[in-house]
Amino acid sequence: MHHDNGIWVNTEDLMREESFLQSAEKEFSIENIDQTDGKWETNRRDFLKLLGFGLGAATIAASCEIPVKKAIPYVTKPDEIVPGVANYFASSFVNGGDYCAVLVKTREGRPIKIEGNTLSSVTKGGTSARAQASVLSLYDTRRIQYPGTVKDGNVSKMEWNALDREVKAKLAAGGNIRLITNTIISPTAKKALAEFTAKYPNARVVTYDPVSSAALLAANEQSFGARVIPNYKFGEAEVIVSFGADFLGTWISPVEYAREYAKNRKVRNVKGAKMSRHYQIESHMSLTGSNADNRILIKPSEMGAAIVALYNELTGGSGGPKLSNEKSAAAIKKMAQDLASHKGKSLVVSGSNNIMEQLYVNKINQLLENLNTTIDFNAVSYQRQGDERDMARLIGEMNAGQVAVAIVWGANPAWELPFANQFKEAFAKVGTRISFNGIVDETTALCTHSAPAHHFLESWGDAEPKAGHLSLIQPTISPLFNTRQAEHSLLEWADSPNLNRQDEQPYYQYLKSHWAGDIFGRQTKYSTPTAFWDMSLHDGVFEMPAPEAAAVMNDVALNPDAVTKPSGSELEISFYETANIGGGQYAHNPWLQEMPDPVHRTVWGNYLSIPVEWDGVNNINGWKGLTDGDNVEVEVNGQKLTCTVVRTFGQPAGTVAIALGGGRETGGCGVGYGVNVNPALKADGGLVQYFGADVKVSDKV
Repeated sequence: MHHDNGIWVNTEDLMREESFLQSAEKEFSIENIDQTDGKWETNRRDFLKLLGFGLGAATIAASCEIPVKKAIPYVTKPDEIVPGVANYFASSFVNGGDYCAVLVKTREGRPIKIEGNTLSSVTKGGTSARAQASVLSLYDTRRIQYPGTVKDGNVSKMEWNALDREVKAKLAAGGNIRLITNTIISPTAKKALAEFTAKYPNARVVTYDPVSSAALLAANEQSFGARVIPNYKFGEAEVIVSFGADFLGTWISPVEYAREYAKNRKVRNVKGAKMSRHYQIESHMSLTGSNADNRILIKPSEMGAAIVALYNELTGGSGGPKLSNEKSAAAIKKMAQDLASHKGKSLVVSGSNNIMEQLYVNKINQLLENLNTTIDFNAVSYQRQGDERDMARLIGEMNAGQVAVAIVWGANPAWELPFANQFKEAFAKVGTRISFNGIVDETTALCTHSAPAHHFLESWGDAEPKAGHLSLIQPTISPLFNTRQAEHSLLEWADSPNLNRQDEQPYYQYLKSHWAGDIFGRQTKYSTPTAFWDMSLHDGVFEMPAPEAAAVMNDVALNPDAVTKPSGSELEISFYETANIGGGQYAHNPWLQEMPDPVHRTVWGNYLSIPVEWDGVNNINGWKGLTDGDNVEVEVNGQKLTCTVVRTFGQPAGTVAIALGGGRETGGCGVGYGVNVNPALKADGGLVQYFGADVKVSDKV
């Protein structure tokens, strides 16, 4: 609230609006039910607190059983569950490239809380809202509860052996097989995939990510000969420059990067105190930008010009597109001087999905002598592996009738892709379409068969987010429904001799055998496979030093004409990922929908950020006279959207921004909240670009 000391929290508080004052007075009031004439209305938050997310039904289904006999608690291994006494299991939260080593707190055999695992040198005890909220998705009563055929978005029940016979017959009939996935960081899952593709040589895996980093991967392959994400050492950099990479919120590995970033942002000794400097060049107010020492504001189409401007300042060059904003150009010139005086102690990153822009960034880091100091290729990251250009090629194959069976594993291309409508039309031409997804999402609704996988809290598995950094996933509860791990299904359909179908937990044995064989042979700490497995399962993580190799940059030609050129448009728009619902893959978790956006403090949907005009005293006006909650019509890239606006400090003039992930069409609680902006995204060279030029925004409608 507004106080006499001049502190205010929003525009309504500053301007002392009557509606705000009334709501502020009621914020902490307690209304007695007996004073409401028997009429009591609840809000979303009350509903979540009182009814949970099908928790009662899930509790009955779980029957309060000990999760799995072979799971090992983190602290002690009890002979039986003691009512009221919590057990902790070390596990891993993995969803595509999202990763976090976690400790799962359970009571009476049910997981109730997730925290970070301090034994992991990747996340170092940190966690994320997505990881913590994943407990709720376990108890989602919308989960598919059994295998079956899919028709009109409904699953008709089958037994697993009947589904297996039907799928095997389809696979054996010949024709190309395509497996559609997001990034997979599990070495054992990749082994299962290898067995499947060996059984069916006409099978191929097609991988994309909901929010693409394909340009970064392609540029690193050209520059360094490795299609991976390097090891960024934010904790060792004294000057950090980010071109639109929200590394504290959503970019690649934010839990890891935030921990590292904080190292040099703390003053440990007042005498001779110092901290790192952080420059953020961006087109909307991001979580990372809100923590920067210097924000340099540009239009989205000027990102390439800004990167080239920095390169020219460091090399004395003059080619390439120019920034129209003289203030931003001057700030980049000053930033270049700061970087040049911190060679070997700086770090430059970019969230651009333009290959040439990423090549320029690689060259800038080489010029600043950052390779093998703040950037190395020892513990590289595997957390982004996808390329949406492969999906475009797959659509061509399906349209040509060249795909007989398509298997979808954890991905949702019928909604996530900008060309989702093209995918839907082509997907319908595939005779057999199988989904491992746990809910009837937009893609599963188009499939012919559903083979639902366990929730990760019911699963065995592993992960290798970075080279040499391994972690295990162990179940903390018995499966609530008649689901089965996707890896188990692939091995079953491949008639794998390594899957012991007579065992109580076949995939557990497969995982353990892989660790006792391939992974045990990569380490020297333990002398026996049993000791290696037991301690790794107990700790949740096992780390081995990655072989050191000095990064050597290839001689790659830089072409300033290949970077994004300023559009010259009066108005442009940015599309960005949020820390809570991501690109939409977490939109059906009500905890994450209810979590206020850390920048805009908005919930349940995505909103159009508009710039504000401030006279420096008390008058704050939204662009075009708009205020929070007004609806406008937005036209971009041939798409028309009706959006609700929110005034945003730090939004550059001549720009607007809106988050990805809104407007889900089926599958859960996110349906109907926000707008789906994916069709408004365009591609350049096959790579999705997260901005639009020549945007039109109406007055209030």
